[in-house]
Amino acid sequence: MKQSILIVEDEEKIARLLEIELQFEGYQVCKEKNGIDGLETYCKGNWDLVLLDIMIPGLNGIELLRRIRKHDANVPVILLTAKSSIADKVEGLDLGANDYVTKPFVIEELLARVRAALRVGATKNTAPQVVDKWLSAGDLRLHEGTREVLRGEHNIELTPREFDLLVHLLRHQRQVLSREQLLENVWGIDYMGDTNVVDVYIRYVRNKIDPTRQLPELIHTVRGIGYVLKESL
Repeated sequence: MKQSILIVEDEEKIARLLEIELQFEGYQVCKEKNGIDGLETYCKGNWDLVLLDIMIPGLNGIELLRRIRKHDANVPVILLTAKSSIADKVEGLDLGANDYVTKPFVIEELLARVRAALRVGATKNTAPQVVDKWLSAGDLRLHEGTREVLRGEHNIELTPREFDLLVHLLRHQRQVLSREQLLENVWGIDYMGDTNVVDVYIRYVRNKIDPTRQLPELIHTVRGIGYVLKESL
């Protein structure tokens, strides 16, 4: 059975190029020009992947991504946009996108990212669900099933990516992890982005588990290598 891909892109030439190339690769493709039609089509179908432009009329790509993630946490979404700053990339990934491709792009690279995202999506859909497991370090506790995160009695709200990063750090306490290792295990082995996104997310997690900077430090930087989570150095 052909894998199905939804394209939401208002630039007709780009949308048509993507449609032709993806169909040639053997995918079933549907395309929409605006966010409202894109959302309606998404809700009616069973999609294996969504290619989503950010700057689209009706309902912008970021809002459409939010609504997709409320419906399905696993369907791979690749953002297409002319914006290329690290802040823009982090915003998209933080909201649940699997990857981020800037325009203009090389079609061969985009197709490789599509294949990678589809592999990750297939793995998530077949992975067993954790029912009841707590991870802890000091007064920090995390429940993998309910996705609760507590520092003492204080509840901490994390984005899906922040949660996955903290889970991996807690599972490998006292082990120094390089940025490359974190990218491979948290973002996926096929992630093609910059390693500095790890530094950005480490900062996000640190700020959330200790917003006052008065609690014992848990996530430590190992200069020239990466990061380690442990109660004290």
